[in-house]
Amino acid sequence: MDRAVLMIVITDRSRGGEFAAWFQSQGATLVLSALGQGTAATEVLDYLGLEATEKAVLLLSAPRSGRLVRRAARELWLDVPGRGILMAVPISSVGGARARDYLLSWQAEEDDMEKEITHELIVVIASRGHTDQVMDAARSAGAAGGTTIHAKGTGTELARKFFGVSLAAEKEIVFILAREADRKPIMKAVIAQAGMQTKAQAVVFSLPVTDLAGLRLLEEDGEP
Repeated sequence: MDRAVLMIVITDRSRGGEFAAWFQSQGATLVLSALGQGTAATEVLDYLGLEATEKAVLLLSAPRSGRLVRRAARELWLDVPGRGILMAVPISSVGGARARDYLLSWQAEEDDMEKEITHELIVVIASRGHTDQVMDAARSAGAAGGTTIHAKGTGTELARKFFGVSLAAEKEIVFILAREADRKPIMKAVIAQAGMQTKAQAVVFSLPVTDLAGLRLLEEDGEP
């Protein structure tokens, strides 16, 4: 499964259907969609040309393909500020041959060249209502912004055993894309300012991003 990825696509909520239809036209068998909320600071939204922060978050499994990412960037206009961002995270395994064949049956041209990991996706799970606390901490270490989706947690009794605290069931999941060099400072800041010892009760982890589209203009300008 070293050639399979989970693609995470974040765009304006009004474009979610268009983006999902494009991936289905490429052969994707299952595209999951969630409603999200942008957290970027006003100046970042102005830079990207975004007027609204309501987001669509699409999740789909795919064979790893740099060509597919480049095609998506071109045909979905991801290099245009405000259109969206696509990132690919490696999948280590899929349970069951039928499930694997179903999720990865569509054909995509693979690249033979392994790429250096330049960005990571930081995932923060925090108590509902504390996104600002998480993002203030992340921005203090250089993060530009993130996208939040609402979730409901379980396992609060187990958390009390390990952390000695009660966890709220209502959660916010915050996705923060960061350069690999910025990952540790951002995660440390979130843990220090919004970790389990605070009301946010945030848990933080990161995932490598193998392919990326939608940040070209930011990268050229030197912004995170």
